[in-house]
Amino acid sequence: MKYKIIIAGLIISGLLTSCQDLGDEFFDTPAQSTLGDELIFSNVELAQGAVDGIKVSFGEEQSYRGRLLAYQGLNTDSEWLLTSSSEGAKSDLVVYDPKADNTEMNSPKNAWAMMYEGIERANLCIRGLRLYGNPAPNTQLGQLLGEALTLRAIYYADLVRNWGDVPARFEPVATATIYIPKTSRDVIYKQLIADLGEASTLVAWPNETSVTTSTERVNKAFVKSLRARLAMMASGYQQYSDGVHRSTDPELSMATMYKLALDECRSVIASGSAHLEPTFQGLWKKYNQENLAAGGESLWEIPFAPTRGRMLFTYAVRHDAVDQFQQMGANKGGVNGPLPFVFYDYDQADTRRDVTCVPYKWGAATNGKAKQELTDLQTWYFGKYRFEWMNRIVSAPNDDGVNKIYMRYAEVLLIAAEVANELEGPGSAAVYLKEIRRRAFASGNQAVKVDAYVDALTSKAAMMDAIVEENKYEFTGEMERKFSLIRWNLLKTKLDEAKVKMTDLKTRTGKYQEVPLILYYKYKDDGITLDIYGLNRGENQAPVGYTSKAWDKLEDNKITTLYKAGVNPDKRQFWPIWQTFIDNSNGQLVNDWVLGN
Repeated sequence: MKYKIIIAGLIISGLLTSCQDLGDEFFDTPAQSTLGDELIFSNVELAQGAVDGIKVSFGEEQSYRGRLLAYQGLNTDSEWLLTSSSEGAKSDLVVYDPKADNTEMNSPKNAWAMMYEGIERANLCIRGLRLYGNPAPNTQLGQLLGEALTLRAIYYADLVRNWGDVPARFEPVATATIYIPKTSRDVIYKQLIADLGEASTLVAWPNETSVTTSTERVNKAFVKSLRARLAMMASGYQQYSDGVHRSTDPELSMATMYKLALDECRSVIASGSAHLEPTFQGLWKKYNQENLAAGGESLWEIPFAPTRGRMLFTYAVRHDAVDQFQQMGANKGGVNGPLPFVFYDYDQADTRRDVTCVPYKWGAATNGKAKQELTDLQTWYFGKYRFEWMNRIVSAPNDDGVNKIYMRYAEVLLIAAEVANELEGPGSAAVYLKEIRRRAFASGNQAVKVDAYVDALTSKAAMMDAIVEENKYEFTGEMERKFSLIRWNLLKTKLDEAKVKMTDLKTRTGKYQEVPLILYYKYKDDGITLDIYGLNRGENQAPVGYTSKAWDKLEDNKITTLYKAGVNPDKRQFWPIWQTFIDNSNGQLVNDWVLGN
């Protein structure tokens, strides 16, 4: 069904083109729309095409597809660009040293422009549906208005979390709003939270209607969950012009926003309309197999057509060559990965560990078939993304077409745990944390790893520390960690801890002193799959019939360039606005405090 988004989107694309061709005369027209708008937004099928057009902007070449999703959220205390130690525009984006003229981003068609394109499309749809659609709850046009409000909120939420204060337009562009300065993100947050409140009354629960059977369509569980996430962001710590602190707007206070977030999370949980997948590996196999059925763990996904999207191209376990699993070409996947110590921070019995952290790649192919090859200690890949788990063989050179899970039910549980702990105490948080951990550990380990572990968290501080760690174990590789660290006011603290951990791992000191220095491997009966011994602590006895490999390569410059020397990440939480947009803003946009040291 993905192709329909692009085809139907041509309707709204044509509207935009017409608007641009008409110039200032168009922007000076009254709010009443043309006969074409009336026909489009009073007709369900045509309005659906217009709302689908909002999503087209996600898939443009330098938008989410090839830029935003490749770099946002890096580097953290669990994830990094594997070439962070190399000088260049790409590494500058993640080592907290971006420049406004960054050659990877400074383009008129960059994500910034495409996000505002998507916002303008949403604004046109929202206006048209309100004027001509009678979009009431439990109607098809009401569902479409809810979707348009939510899609606009997604674009703005991502603008704010990557750039801080940004220009805000909640109506279609007019002459007076072509050039506008940045708006306080507090104002934007309040608008988005209100919009999502309205949207939640308009859209259906997952599988409540035929429209909400797919994770590519907006549903009530996602809208409420996104509203909870934004409430946490709005009330959390973040960089302002006068330093890092919480918002001073009383409407965005912790008490107000935390209650809102808890109410929304509990509403989703009580609905039974979403749930954790039974196993962690099963969740990610389902994702790679492109199972779009709503009502599971994936709440909503950015929909990419088969020739758009680079999730596996960027994040998958690396493939050195065309092989039995992918026909895209050489050197696909493996651009980013988990930090070297993350594997060893997991409990050995945690089933999320081996899914998340992969110490091998797929090497050169012989007769079209490759086999797994060990990497080195400093090179791990994200195992959540695997060509080998797909149901199809991707052949396009740069795009795999796999969607981006934008939010999943596990985050709802962890937000509920965090706010319940703050408002009601660790006893109320325990039920949500236990649900997350129960999926992570086999039944035989749950008495100790789930019940006893969580029950011992009897103070708010201890519970919060555990929730911070659980987020790492659950979400490493999904590029959400950075934004959580920012709102917890832990960004630099955790990055510095990560440097210490990597040093300790390199020298086998501290909590890593029992990590083996040598791995042993052989191939299983299939001749392509590795059987590895030595990854776990204490596995030091050389087994018979295995080949040995040194497991000690962790270069100092890898450690020191997690973020650039001399830079304070807490003063570089956001990217600068790219120079092309400043130059074409008629003097309205500037970069100021975002470039502080």
